[in-house]
Amino acid sequence: MMDLPARLEPVLAALGYELVMLERAGRGLMRIFIDKPGGITIDDCVTVSNHLSHWLTVENIDYDRLEVSSPGLDRPLVKPQDYARFAGELVTLKLRVPLDNRRRLVGQLVGLEGDAVKLTVDGKDVLVDLRNVDSARLKPVV
Repeated sequence: MMDLPARLEPVLAALGYELVMLERAGRGLMRIFIDKPGGITIDDCVTVSNHLSHWLTVENIDYDRLEVSSPGLDRPLVKPQDYARFAGELVTLKLRVPLDNRRRLVGQLVGLEGDAVKLTVDGKDVLVDLRNVDSARLKPVV
């Protein structure tokens, strides 16, 4: 059987949404973060929640509560294609292993070069092996 995110992606794509992330929490909570060009509204969350409630029941997928949400202004970059989509944006990378004694990098995302994230930090281009990225998020400009 395919994993749940892989099963959800085409269902959400058919509705015009992208699966950003799926979280399973205690007490049967399933939290799904969705996105689409132009952003997510409450109506989008309601539409997806209603559709997925029925779909999860039909597919006999166990859950007690379903939450559907926008990924927020500090959207996580999860898939390789996220790094291309958000090139030019300001991002925060948290690293598994420090690079030049830094575990956290903030810079302008250039994109992916092979298996490395390229960003400009303090005017210098930096390459970070994708396997060393613990988390990557857009950094909202205030």
